[in-house]
Amino acid sequence: KKSKPQSSFDNDNREAGKYLTFRLDDTEFGIEILKVVEILKMMEITTVPMWPSFAKGTINLRGKVIPVVDLRMKFGLSQTEVTEHTCTIVLELGGAQIGVIVEAVNEVREIPKDQIEESPNIGGTVNSDFIKGMGKAEEHTIILLSLERILLSQGMDDIFGADLELDDAELAMV
Repeated sequence: KKSKPQSSFDNDNREAGKYLTFRLDDTEFGIEILKVVEILKMMEITTVPMWPSFAKGTINLRGKVIPVVDLRMKFGLSQTEVTEHTCTIVLELGGAQIGVIVEAVNEVREIPKDQIEESPNIGGTVNSDFIKGMGKAEEHTIILLSLERILLSQGMDDIFGADLELDDAELAMV
């Protein structure tokens, strides 16, 4: 008897719940609302020499220094053009607060588990480990992100150093 090929979804990482949705280009993304600390209008960012170009610098939020990443640039797109809708989403990841710049925040959306599918596999060397799943909404999809995988990827450890540490339980969920 042939066994069916194992998919990365056999462990079922899909998580029903509330997601904060935001836009980059014309694509809608979602992140778990429980990781969101606050949403800020664009603030003055202090650049830090020798950081990668997607790491825009730091902000001073009520006396706490928080690194800020331009998510468009981290995804290989052009720098985010600042408009009245541009904002920084401050997240709590692995005990550290991190800001991500997005073009616009849309809404908080409840996505049931049966409305989340595995991300499509296009093969080759394309890394899509940072995608938790594809949320179905009306006539479009929402790419559900694992920000831990994005922010713990190559080039980010220089920025966060030892500040960003995930325990075994958090790593298992990534």
